[in-house]
Amino acid sequence: VQLQASGGGLVQAGGSLRLSCAASRRTSNYAPMAWFRQAPGKEREFVAAIDTWSNSPYYTDSVKGRFSVSRDKAQNTVYLEMNMLKPEDTAVYYCATRNGRIITSAIHQAGQYAYWGQGTQVTVSS
Repeated sequence: VQLQASGGGLVQAGGSLRLSCAASRRTSNYAPMAWFRQAPGKEREFVAAIDTWSNSPYYTDSVKGRFSVSRDKAQNTVYLEMNMLKPEDTAVYYCATRNGRIITSAIHQAGQYAYWGQGTQVTVSS
């Protein structure tokens, strides 16, 4: 599976961006699709995911109420709508997926995902 992320850019604090991640094919009917980010000098961290089994979204606390994850099943595409952006959201954003379902408690773990996109830079200026 190849993942192609796009939509990053430079935006002022308080602004919005919409990231897209297109998968070349589905790994399985119920594989989760997730977004992670990595800021300079920091470890990669979980941002959001959608469990395609339940169609439930999951978010890290720092983006709840500001970010929204969704998917287009027919297009094998997942989106990350980012609103009220803050300078601390600046990072390279990666999309990821895996083969098969995932237990909810592990959905935030980067090691659970086998396939990664190339990343798209998001820069939020103050």
